[in-house]
Amino acid sequence: MFNERLLANFYIAFEAVLANKVRSLLTALGIIFGVAAVIAMLAIGTGAQQEIMEQIKLVGVNNIVVEPVVQQSEEQLDENSSLEKERNQFSPGLKLDDAEAIRKIIPGINKISPEIVMDTYIVKSGIRRSAKLVGVKPAYFEVLDFQLREGRMFSEKNLINGDPVCIIGRNVAARFFPNQSPIGNKIKSGNQWLEVIGILEERLVSESSISKLGIRDFNMDVYIPIQTMLIRYKNRDLVTESQLNDDDGGGSSNYHQIDKMVIQVSESERLNPTAEVLAKMLERRHFNVVDFEITIPELLLKQQQRTQNIFNIVLGAIAGISLLVGGIGIMNIMLASVMERIKEIGLRLSLGAKKNDIVNQFLFESIMISVSGGLIGVILGIVLAHLVSTFAEFPTVITLSSILLSFGVAATVGLVFGITPAKRAASQDPITSLRYE
Repeated sequence: MFNERLLANFYIAFEAVLANKVRSLLTALGIIFGVAAVIAMLAIGTGAQQEIMEQIKLVGVNNIVVEPVVQQSEEQLDENSSLEKERNQFSPGLKLDDAEAIRKIIPGINKISPEIVMDTYIVKSGIRRSAKLVGVKPAYFEVLDFQLREGRMFSEKNLINGDPVCIIGRNVAARFFPNQSPIGNKIKSGNQWLEVIGILEERLVSESSISKLGIRDFNMDVYIPIQTMLIRYKNRDLVTESQLNDDDGGGSSNYHQIDKMVIQVSESERLNPTAEVLAKMLERRHFNVVDFEITIPELLLKQQQRTQNIFNIVLGAIAGISLLVGGIGIMNIMLASVMERIKEIGLRLSLGAKKNDIVNQFLFESIMISVSGGLIGVILGIVLAHLVSTFAEFPTVITLSSILLSFGVAATVGLVFGITPAKRAASQDPITSLRYE
C-alpha cells in the first residue's frame, strides 16, 4: 500500500514536470552548468596532475642534477666586477673525478650518472639523420628507469676499453633497421662505426615535458660507454681554450669534461641537505669558482603539484557555488509553483491525500529536475573536457569519481532545496486552498 502511494505520487510529479517542460529546463540550467563545470574543472586538474607525475618519472625519483655553467665569450663585464674576477680564476670544470669523489665522500647516495652529449649524425644504408650521441655509464639507465627491449647492457670490458659499441633508441632502430634486427649490426656515428648491442624500450615524452624540463627525445639517442666518448670522440679535459673556441664557433668556452651529472639519493628527505653539501664540495674542488648549477627536479615538480592542488580546490569551489546557485533556483521556482498550484493541492487534500503525499510529490518534482539536470550536465562536462583536450592541447582526465561526485551533489541539492517548498505545499489548508483565486 505504501509503495503504491509512492508510485502514485511519483507519477503525479512526473506529469507535472512534463506539463511544464520549458520551466523545468530553465530551473535545471543551474544544475546543468554546475555539474558540467565540476566535471570539466576536475578533468583539467587531474590531467595536469597526471602530467606532473609523468614528468617526475621522466627526470627520475630522488635525483639531484648538476650541470656546468658555460661562460659566453661575448659577455661584456666590468673589470672590477666579481663576475669578471670569478671568470679569470682557474677551475678544472665538471669532471668524472668529481663524480667519483662524490660517490666516495657523501653518504646516502645510491647511484651517480655522469653523461656527455654530442650533436652528431647517423649513417646507415644511404640514410643520414641527425641525432644525439650520449656517453654514459650503466647507472644512467637505472637512474632514469630505462628498460632494454632487446640485446644487452654495456659490459665491464666495454666500459674499461672504450669499445665502439652502442645502445640505440626505439626510433633509431625503426628508422635504420626496419626489416631486420639491429643487434650485431653497425651504424656510423660521426667518424666512427659502432656495433649495436641493445635497443631501448620506447619512451613517450610529451612536447610540454620537452619544453618545461629541457628533455630531449630519448628515442632518437645513441648511447655509448662514456670512455668510448672520451677516447674516440672528444675529451674537453685534454684540449686548450683556443681549440674549444674553434670547435664551438668562438661563441663559448666550454672547458667542462662532462655535460651533466645525475645523483640519486636514497631518501627524499635527504635531497636538500645533500644538495647543500654537494654545492660546497664542488665549489671547493673548483677553487671557489661556481661554474655549475644544481637543481632538484622532483622538488620543483612537487611544488608545482601543490600549487595545482590549490588551483583545483579553487576551481572546484567555484563550480560548487554554481551548483548551490542552481539549488537556490530550484527552491525559488518550486515555491512559485506551490503558489500557482494551491487549488490543485487543496483538491488532492480534500480527496483524501495525506500531507506526506503532498511532500513526496513536490520532493519528487525537485529531485527529477535536479537529476535530469545532473545527467545533462555530466554529458556536457565530458564534451567540454574533450573540447579542451582537442583544441587547447591540454591533457584532461575524466574520472568516474568526478562524475559520481558531481551527480551525487546535484541529486542532493534537489533533495535539500526541495524540502522547504514541499513542506510549504503540505501545510496548505484544503478549504482555504479551494477558495483561492
